Amino acid sequence: MLWDDFLNSLHHDWRGDGAIDDRLDRADWLAGWLGGYGLSAPVPPSAEELRALKRMRDELHGMAAGFAAGAAPSEADLATLNAYMAASAVVRRLTASEDGGLRIGHIPAGDGWTAAQAEIAASMARMIAAGDPSRVRICQNPSCLWVYYDETRNRSKRYCDDKMCGNLLKVRRFRAKRKAPDAPAE
Repeated sequence: MLWDDFLNSLHHDWRGDGAIDDRLDRADWLAGWLGGYGLSAPVPPSAEELRALKRMRDELHGMAAGFAAGAAPSEADLATLNAYMAASAVVRRLTASEDGGLRIGHIPAGDGWTAAQAEIAASMARMIAAGDPSRVRICQNPSCLWVYYDETRNRSKRYCDDKMCGNLLKVRRFRAKRKAPDAPAE
């Protein structure tokens, strides 16, 4: 999803070495990310645009953290998303779908970072409206902190990736238990 890929542009090394890579500062990542979502904006963004993108990421991350803690979207959250979406116009278009039916799509009326921010906000707004914001999670690996949408039936997913973060923490717990001075011998 566009919104969580944007939030995860602040990448923490999940193995725990403390390295943080702000991918918004990398032109190669930005170009690939924009292209992957069919967005167009000048790369690299101006210093002012970059500050605006990082401010938006912080605002949306705050919302995601609230959802992960069980909070419903607040009026302030909705106002923030609506302000981003209102900053860029879209053109609606009726098109044929692959199943032979029709669907209404939209195309951003302009290019640039304002239009990209509107699409990011719209992506999160669609998740809130059609999805379930209580399924938003933050990886429980304290070194990772990846934001993701839990699509499991019982809403029990704790890690962004069970094979990476989940396995890493399971091994660490096992080793810590074995090292504990009062741990029973196995």
